[in-house]
Amino acid sequence: MKQLLLILSLFTITTISAQDRELLYWDALRILKEMVVDTTKLDFKKAVMTTENAYLYGTLDTLAFNDEVDKLTRFAQTVYKNRSLLYQGRDSLEVKKQAILYSVMKDTIPYHSGDGEMYKHVPFTYDFEDIWGRKNWENMFVSKLLQTRKGNCHSLPYLYKILAQEMGTDAYLALAPNHVYIKQQNLKDGWYNTELTSGNFPNDAWLMASGYIHLDAISNKIYMEALNDQQSIAMCIIDLAEGYNRAFPANDGSLPLLACEIALKVYPNYINGRILRAETIKKALQQRIENEGGEFSEKIRENEKYKGVFLQMQHEYAVIHHAGYRRMPEEMYLKWLSSLNEEREKYLNKDITNRNKSH
Repeated sequence: MKQLLLILSLFTITTISAQDRELLYWDALRILKEMVVDTTKLDFKKAVMTTENAYLYGTLDTLAFNDEVDKLTRFAQTVYKNRSLLYQGRDSLEVKKQAILYSVMKDTIPYHSGDGEMYKHVPFTYDFEDIWGRKNWENMFVSKLLQTRKGNCHSLPYLYKILAQEMGTDAYLALAPNHVYIKQQNLKDGWYNTELTSGNFPNDAWLMASGYIHLDAISNKIYMEALNDQQSIAMCIIDLAEGYNRAFPANDGSLPLLACEIALKVYPNYINGRILRAETIKKALQQRIENEGGEFSEKIRENEKYKGVFLQMQHEYAVIHHAGYRRMPEEMYLKWLSSLNEEREKYLNKDITNRNKSH
């Protein structure tokens, strides 16, 4: 009898916990919506922590997260004071911040501690395991990157942007197929790309080398655009919805659709948001048909009961295709990433590489 009561008690706790976790997601969505609606509340670091905390069931150690970010910021500020930059433009102080941030992210830096001992700052590296978080969504998290020093094309640029925010300089997220990188600018060179997965400054030719960036995707501003803070937080909103789908795979689509509505209002060209909306409409339609004993197929377009939703779904997919989106297979993606190291001379932006040298 005691064992039965224990099982029932655990079941009740699990049920309540699931409900609480779902409420946590709705509260997180509210916080992110307030940010993009009221631009005075824009805070990318808070947006990232809010998103990750929801998936982690409210257990994200925000003190540890902030402490690690503070340590990296203080270290960057120390390096900033003790290095000079070869770049001599009027904006040299800003360019120096950008160069130091890149160095903190990607270089091994020796330093003396307060007790006089010599230590080495260990750079962040690319994690080739589960690069898109399909097995474990936490592999996309900045909190995981801070703990392990290993990340991917999602967490690495996110952390860079957070540190840039802490250092008081600009860093803009930008997209390529299944990929996020950093765009920055200076007076001498204009806009340039910072690639944190390989640790280089590639030119735009490399971004287009895969063949998966259709010209329509560039003209429609799906890829290679420098994103403002509102658009970057819109990405966090879609991240939140993606995490929600993993936490609650049998959900009715209400939260993901609302998240898409909020995110696409401020960033209508965000292809991941458009894909999520199309997939959510499709999933809801499939569930409805299956619940009513039917079978999902092309023939449902002939059924007046489902026709409207089916046509809406088709329209969403058509918009995505005509915008220039093409799905990049994982094998091709990894080959594309390695091409920067294999053909460095072809794709490297040498001007930026030289201007970021310090002594």
